[in-house]
Amino acid sequence: MSKIIEGLFYSKLGQSLMSAVGVKTPHTLKRYEGEVPWVMECVLLVRPASDALNKVLEEAHIANQIFNADINDPCGALLFDATELETIEQLETLKSFFSQAAKRLPVSGRIVIIGKSPTSWSSLEQASIMDALNGFTRAYAKELGPKGITVNLVYVEGCINASLTTPLCFLLSHKASYITGQPIYIKHLQALPEQGSNWQAPLSGKLALVTGAAQGIGAAIAKTLSRDGATVIGLDIPNAKLMLEATMASINGQSLTTDITNPHAFADIQTALNGRSLDILVHNAGVTRDKTLAKMPEHFWSMTLDINLNAPIQITQALDKHQMLSPQARVICISSISGIAGNVGQTNYAASKSGIAGFVRQQAQHWNDTGKTINAIAPGFIETQMTDQIPFVTREMGRRMNSLSQGGQPQDVAEGVALFAQPNSYGLNGQLLRVCGQSLIGA
Repeated sequence: MSKIIEGLFYSKLGQSLMSAVGVKTPHTLKRYEGEVPWVMECVLLVRPASDALNKVLEEAHIANQIFNADINDPCGALLFDATELETIEQLETLKSFFSQAAKRLPVSGRIVIIGKSPTSWSSLEQASIMDALNGFTRAYAKELGPKGITVNLVYVEGCINASLTTPLCFLLSHKASYITGQPIYIKHLQALPEQGSNWQAPLSGKLALVTGAAQGIGAAIAKTLSRDGATVIGLDIPNAKLMLEATMASINGQSLTTDITNPHAFADIQTALNGRSLDILVHNAGVTRDKTLAKMPEHFWSMTLDINLNAPIQITQALDKHQMLSPQARVICISSISGIAGNVGQTNYAASKSGIAGFVRQQAQHWNDTGKTINAIAPGFIETQMTDQIPFVTREMGRRMNSLSQGGQPQDVAEGVALFAQPNSYGLNGQLLRVCGQSLIGA
């Protein structure tokens, strides 16, 4: 019955009726499909780029021009370098630039603001200005979300340098279609690693392990990492063996069936690695066992915490202890907006996903300046087999309760994982990136 109602709702007649009462059909977001180059064709700047930013744009082959109010030609993205703003009065340039230039953006257009980390300033006014960029970004993203346009903020510690290139390219591309209203923090490194740029296969030669890889988001992650050049070992429970093997066969990957909560899980992973070091580790496996706290069976609580939180911690630490992570390893954990905002009946799940965010922050501190990084993705409402089981009205509310007025795709989460997995993402460490279309829950 739920599918029948959904079919009627999304029919031409249903959408006409919804439009008549003010419920508009969301724009179809453009997503990455292998186009070359994968950054926006033309980026408008508010003013001439600094030498440091020019170097980044040249490295990424980003065509750009200075905004001219007398020209109405369309452009793909807007880029605002706010790192040199020093007075509150200068924030006026945000309004004057975006209120005019944004009219030239198409559906799925991109806006990126670059600021300096508030902690980089000794002046209270300058630090406040940088924090003001965060509020501006979130509010403006909600204004432009119905148009399918994303607005994001990048904070750099210290000066703009090569560590900005990969995150900036990502946010200006169609790989970031479901990420909006979010700040990304690029950490300052004492010495930048020597890395080449391979935009089409940035993970070439890398070995990745993805847990929960048989279907859904995990399968999308495995396929995306493989698309970007990685060799993938997919891990899932024995009951999912056939689906896992089919997924891995499609990408020439390796299957590993084991329960990550089993004491023998690490030994199984060690056997699968066969002496190789892991370059990428993705903790995607997870479960929900929903009940209000008073009615929650003990095993619902323990199972959720064991799979979602304890296993990722134990496996990561064991691999690190036994030197089975490469010197520039990338670890990515899947959290959830439930861990940020909480949901009724999900005390166990919310605790586990908030715990994952805490683990990432703390582990990142231990790995500072080591070459290894660890980050987390917090998905919002993503269209999967799991969400298909939700009653239609509840499912539609989940889709609509974000700035883009629609659910995300497993591919959207996978693209975020692939960003953190790149060798050139060395400036990203300890992040929690929300892939949720700027969900209004926990906003």
